[in-house]
Amino acid sequence: MKRLDFRIIVGSLLILAGIFALLDKTGIVPSGMDLFWGTVFGVAGLAFLYIFFTERSKWWAAIPGFSLLGIGASALLPDALGGWDSLATLGGISLGFWAVYSTGRERWWAIIPAGVLLTLGLSGSLSSVYDIAETGGVFFLGLGLTFLLVAILPGPAGRNWAFIPAAVLLVLGVILGAPFQGVLDYIWIAALFLGGLYLIYLFFRKR
Repeated sequence: MKRLDFRIIVGSLLILAGIFALLDKTGIVPSGMDLFWGTVFGVAGLAFLYIFFTERSKWWAAIPGFSLLGIGASALLPDALGGWDSLATLGGISLGFWAVYSTGRERWWAIIPAGVLLTLGLSGSLSSVYDIAETGGVFFLGLGLTFLLVAILPGPAGRNWAFIPAAVLLVLGVILGAPFQGVLDYIWIAALFLGGLYLIYLFFRKR
């Protein structure tokens, strides 16, 4: 079977884009170009995922596959759900890294970008949809949970170090959460005060 020439593919896409642009311009299909780009990115993502699922040695294909699907989903979101486009895009990329981790525990490093990207997408969407000015608590909690998963999920030994950033970030997330807003300022003041007293105590104790 003869390979499909790239000129046929590009030409067909240009014609399809023109049709959707005309439908969008005339109001027959509102947001026609969004539908076009969503379909294009979705099909491209499925092509990469086909490679990923049929040839598991090519684990890298999961990253562009799920990323393109996420971008396509973001383009296809209706206006009422437009605030969730950040989660759709970054969540799709995150899913790609989770898929990479699923192919082999030696690729535990994929947990970190997967968790960070999902956290960024969730924080961005929450701040947009619910008009939340401060999402620091969600951000630090997400990062803390990411490092906690690095420490406890199956994989090579020697990842106990991840418990330290996990604990610090989770504590910061709790402190910066909505119920504790404004408390952090007083905690820092108390920490400075107690630290100074402790140093003075050590000086007199030595004397």
